[in-house]
Amino acid sequence: MARERFAAALDRLRDTLVEMGRLVVDRLDDAAAALEHEDAARARRVVEGDVEVNQLYREVESQCIDLFALQQPVASDLRRVASTFKISTDLERVGDLAVNLAQYSRELNRDLYAEVALSDIVDAARRMVADAVELYAEDGDEWRCHELADRDTELDAMCAHAGRVVTLALLDHQASADDAAERLVEDVSTLLLTVRDLERVGDHAVNVAARTLYVTEGDDSLLE
Repeated sequence: MARERFAAALDRLRDTLVEMGRLVVDRLDDAAAALEHEDAARARRVVEGDVEVNQLYREVESQCIDLFALQQPVASDLRRVASTFKISTDLERVGDLAVNLAQYSRELNRDLYAEVALSDIVDAARRMVADAVELYAEDGDEWRCHELADRDTELDAMCAHAGRVVTLALLDHQASADDAAERLVEDVSTLLLTVRDLERVGDHAVNVAARTLYVTEGDDSLLE
């Protein structure tokens, strides 16, 4: 009976984390729309909705503590509980980054450096998180976890290219007035921060996949 109760508690923990992950993906979708379409309402939804993400994070934490303190988990169970908490930390951070992106959408000059494919970078990062959450929900296999990690290399390359384009263009720019130069620097800074945070979103998605692989296969090859 005790083992059955523990298994049920593990299932509840899993369900809570999946709920949190899907909520984070929804917030990331809203942030992407805010960036793409200057959608102030969706940007506000992301900022205000971070409270709900944090509440689920605390719920995962509480359930993990209860499982450690009140049960007697075997090694494989310990691995699952500890990894679940680690994943929740990554997802909570993605929620924070979604808030950052929503706030940047209010400041970003979308006509600046149109050659930077920001929408492609946003979509790549968003899909990585969505797929990572589904990997956890479905006990994703080894191939899918490694495939997601490989996609992070592509995302990093996209972000690095965007950074080079913006930096070189800024160095070449000759502003006609000091106030124009100052405004340009502010716009470029916002764009670079946006790209940086999207790269971090991808990193957290890889962390989720790495922990999923560790739980399902005992394979720590993607853990850093």
